[in-house]
Amino acid sequence: MTYVSRSATVQALVRRTHEQRVLAVLRERGAMSRAQIAARVGLSRTTLSEITAELIGRGAVVVARTDLDLRQGSGRPAELLALDPGAGQFVGVDLGHSRVRVVIADAAHEVVASGVHAYAASTPWPDRLAAGFDLLDRVAAEHGLHFGALQGVAVGVAGPDASMRRQVRDAFADRLGAPVLVDNNTRFAALAEAMSDEEGATGDLAYVRVSEGIGGGLVIGGRLVPGGRGGAGEFGHVRVVEDGARCRCGKHGCLETVASIGALLAQASRAGAQVVDGDDLGRAIAEGEPAALAAVDRAADLLGRVLADAALMLSPARVVIGGQLPVLAPYVVDRVAAIIATELEAVGTGLPTVRAARLDDEDGARGAIAALYHQSPLLAEYDLASSAERPDDAETWRARA
Repeated sequence: MTYVSRSATVQALVRRTHEQRVLAVLRERGAMSRAQIAARVGLSRTTLSEITAELIGRGAVVVARTDLDLRQGSGRPAELLALDPGAGQFVGVDLGHSRVRVVIADAAHEVVASGVHAYAASTPWPDRLAAGFDLLDRVAAEHGLHFGALQGVAVGVAGPDASMRRQVRDAFADRLGAPVLVDNNTRFAALAEAMSDEEGATGDLAYVRVSEGIGGGLVIGGRLVPGGRGGAGEFGHVRVVEDGARCRCGKHGCLETVASIGALLAQASRAGAQVVDGDDLGRAIAEGEPAALAAVDRAADLLGRVLADAALMLSPARVVIGGQLPVLAPYVVDRVAAIIATELEAVGTGLPTVRAARLDDEDGARGAIAALYHQSPLLAEYDLASSAERPDDAETWRARA
């Protein structure tokens, strides 16, 4: 196994910083000459020429035109460089339980395209991957994008299965020929939510997503925490009911067996509510259907207890509840907040802010893209922790940065 030296790693990070400064200037100012860029970012012309040549070679930057029409007097016209609007630089993918979502960002870190494709929760992983690739191709074609300058791909997947993550990573690496980062999709969503707050770069956040499954993520001290084995934030598999229903993880009585959307539909239906999908559940809740409200109230109480325990141990500044549940039943957020307040006030600790997620269903894919932006303080050293299975991955990422 070969490792990149520390000095080479530092050089790669410095070069990455220079590239990002050049890209940021072009994003803000539009087409500029190399001399103008060098003056703006404070690099020597030699270094700037090397950086821009690399960016042009990768397709991130193009020669837009010359300054012939702007010049006075004689002299060779200078080339004006600009961001390539057709270059998809970063790809974020969220392979959820019942749909895949794709987000594509350009060299300026601006989202330029996105799309979603639904599939059955029983869809096998090979078919989910195929759906993801088909969606990516379709979105790129619809927006006239190419991946000649692709810097990286991040894929969020539902569940903690390490073997499955390796398969996903290898499949995307083979298909797109770029570095691939794979992690839990709800952890990526946690990152996206943290970055949506002003305190995101320095604060603490506990995030839980309640939809077809239940997952979560932790941002502690301004950093996304994967945990020693990549399983931090798996709130859905905390046991809340003794001798409860069997969970897909193999245990019995997990939070997911009573609070996920599928579990709520089953409970409400058994109690007499006419519900077959999320839309039906939302309607039943809005109309005050007793069976639906009873199922949701129980789920909110159990969710509140799990999050109260997490808040007691981790003391996050914010607790964020995302996914379908707070959309279908907004009152759940206040109910959970009340439970957390009761539990924490008893021991005299400060109370976290409890809110619904601000981002929509793109949160996982957007968070995946955020994981590719090494300059984000939320991701400092994150790739080291998330690459425990393959220690060479972190060095590979840094060398390619």
